[in-house]
Amino acid sequence: MLGVAALLAALAIALAWPVPLLLSRAAWPSRSPALALALWQAVALAGGLSMIGSLLAYGASPSGSLLGGVEQLLPHLFDGPLPPHYGVFELAALTLAAGLAVHLALNLALTAVAAERERRRQHQLIDLLSEPMPGQPGTRVLAHPVPLAYCVPGLRTATVLTDGLVKALGPDELAAVVAHERAHLEQLHHLVQLAFRAWNSALPWFPIANRAEGAVSALVEMLADDAARRTVGAEPLRRAAERLGSGAEPGAYADGGGIRPDPDLLEARLQRLERPPRPLPRAARAAIVLGAVALVATPILSMLAVLA
Repeated sequence: MLGVAALLAALAIALAWPVPLLLSRAAWPSRSPALALALWQAVALAGGLSMIGSLLAYGASPSGSLLGGVEQLLPHLFDGPLPPHYGVFELAALTLAAGLAVHLALNLALTAVAAERERRRQHQLIDLLSEPMPGQPGTRVLAHPVPLAYCVPGLRTATVLTDGLVKALGPDELAAVVAHERAHLEQLHHLVQLAFRAWNSALPWFPIANRAEGAVSALVEMLADDAARRTVGAEPLRRAAERLGSGAEPGAYADGGGIRPDPDLLEARLQRLERPPRPLPRAARAAIVLGAVALVATPILSMLAVLA
């Protein structure tokens, strides 16, 4: 059990700092944003499981298994005394593991509830202040001079454009923006970002959590760009983004956090649309998939091995 605890602790440390740092600085994610997004999710999930698993494995080590530890400790939690072979460090590790698991789960639930409440408020405002766009189901036009485009996900989705945007763009550019926003909705990008927003909120003192949320935001924009490019071509979307600038960045969307234009992200997207990167070789894609699977499988299999 101590060996498993050490293995999971080493994995947790690696996934808490050096691995996310290297991934956030890598150039290849723009060549395959879908795989990069999957890898980020694997890093976050494996990191959380490893942190909790290492504490559980160490804390239950006096019993030789997790189930054994539960059987020995549970009957004495309230009527004591605790088994003498459990010291302060083992009990602290078990308490910290339970507290961390509850903290992460509760923060995810609260973030989801807050996002759903914000989405409902957005839909109410949209219904009140906007009009349906002719010929574009699910698209609403908001009377506002500032050119903006965003989407509101949820059980009932909406793509919102302002009058200023409609007047500023040509038909093909407008179609590209709408295709971009619909890609966000169809690919459920709000759910992916919700998990990373919750992670950042749960560990605000953890610099890599903020870096991960930013990297994931950039990746979902690239995925939406790719979907729009397949539908209407890269040039209309590039012209729309270039003409409107960061103040009306196609792809900004409201999901509990408002519209978040990012000039640096816009510049990176413009370069990518102007010069589409070469796809990753098949061997590299396979290695990334295997790496993501291995990251998640390692803490799960390790915990199963010491369960009983």
